[in-house]
Amino acid sequence: MGHLKHHDLNATRERLRDQVAHALRAALISGELRPGQVYSAPTLAEDFGISATPVREAMLDLAREGLVEPVRNKGFRVTEVNERDLDQYTEIRALIEVPMIGRITRSAAREDLEALRPVAEEIVRAARDHDLIGYLDADRQFHLSLLALSGNDRLVETVGDLRKRSRLYGLSTLDERGELIPSAEEHLELLDLMLAGQAKAAEKCMSKHLGHVRSLWASSGSSSSAEANSAAGRTRKRSA
Repeated sequence: MGHLKHHDLNATRERLRDQVAHALRAALISGELRPGQVYSAPTLAEDFGISATPVREAMLDLAREGLVEPVRNKGFRVTEVNERDLDQYTEIRALIEVPMIGRITRSAAREDLEALRPVAEEIVRAARDHDLIGYLDADRQFHLSLLALSGNDRLVETVGDLRKRSRLYGLSTLDERGELIPSAEEHLELLDLMLAGQAKAAEKCMSKHLGHVRSLWASSGSSSSAEANSAAGRTRKRSA
């Protein structure tokens, strides 16, 4: 088992757990922590130069998110996400987010939507700069902040959980291929449609975006292009 790259963790006790969890997510995205592999908290703690307790606590946070699973007397195994899981996550997101985008388009204040433009632009900038952590942070902020305009906190929590369970899949491969940029630019397209008050067009854009993301996930793994297109098509059809 290889060691993680050096991470500078200099924080108060209260923040250290969150910083470790963030660093571990970064390691998952970059591929330093591999699906199916088991990692022990003491070994990871050595890489961070800290005690094992905050690492173990951070790994438990990731376990609650479904990113890792405890292995008795050994540590934590990085969860492997299969195609069926990704299909189901995407379908649930489409059922929730597509109609909600239409509702928010009709009800949200223009200034609240416009306030999300810098975040949408940051998504594109991060994709172009190959900044995967920045991309994920901005992407998550955009989508959840947009959904928060509905006023439904439980809905935002549900979508946030679904994203945690799926968004890490194949991201580094997609970045290497330059395939993150078109997906990133769809956030600006969506925002422009919402600002124009085009609710139905915004719903279609959101459906296309989720289908696009699912297709990219599939093409980054072992699925064929045909399977990827089929999965995206099912998502769009169900959410239309």
